[in-house]
Amino acid sequence: MTLSGAATDRSGAVKQSNVVKGVAFLVVAAVGVSAYLFFGDALSLEHLAERETQLRRYRSEHPIQVYVIAFAAYAGVTGLSLPGAAVLTLVYGWYFGLVRGVVLVSFASTIGATLAFLLSRYLLRDAVQRRFGERLSAFDQALAAEGAFYLFTLRLIPAVPFFIINLVMGLTPIRTSTYWWVSQLGMLPGTAVYVYAGSTFPDLKTLAERGVGGILSPQLIAAFIALVPHPR
Repeated sequence: MTLSGAATDRSGAVKQSNVVKGVAFLVVAAVGVSAYLFFGDALSLEHLAERETQLRRYRSEHPIQVYVIAFAAYAGVTGLSLPGAAVLTLVYGWYFGLVRGVVLVSFASTIGATLAFLLSRYLLRDAVQRRFGERLSAFDQALAAEGAFYLFTLRLIPAVPFFIINLVMGLTPIRTSTYWWVSQLGMLPGTAVYVYAGSTFPDLKTLAERGVGGILSPQLIAAFIALVPHPR
């Protein structure tokens, strides 16, 4: 095979790969939009509060299935970067209690975050590298050396949206295994704070009336401040 033929084959393979990734991106986007349109209202506190009796009954009648469904729902919401993760965290705190809620949300959120990270990496990274490769080289070197530290710091700052972290870190060279365990540890404090806040409400009606903003008690604000790394 001549050099020109090999180059043509490589060019054709790249184009085919780009088409496949483009189609995959459209499919993921369509699934995300469809899921939000069909289930977005179902994740609101008001909707869940109206079905509080049904939720309690289902937990009593299906003690195992309820954990599987709750786990899959949370991982799906975070994996597709849908709104509602904060609401679900509060509801799970009320529904499952502090310890079980923290365990469930911690592992489900990490699985969802890793899924979003992988989608970003395999659907977007090549395009970004081709467009900004030279500019990203120094950044990639820094992330390769200290990526775990940067990721852990970002995970501890509640003001940084998690879906942005998942998207941006997918464009970096950080290893998937590192991303997994650092996210698991970094998100744990914030998860515990939110689950604890949800577990303090006697019912969903009260939680819905106060809203997500209504949980910001002085103790909770102090807990969030404690999570933010301070310069030494």
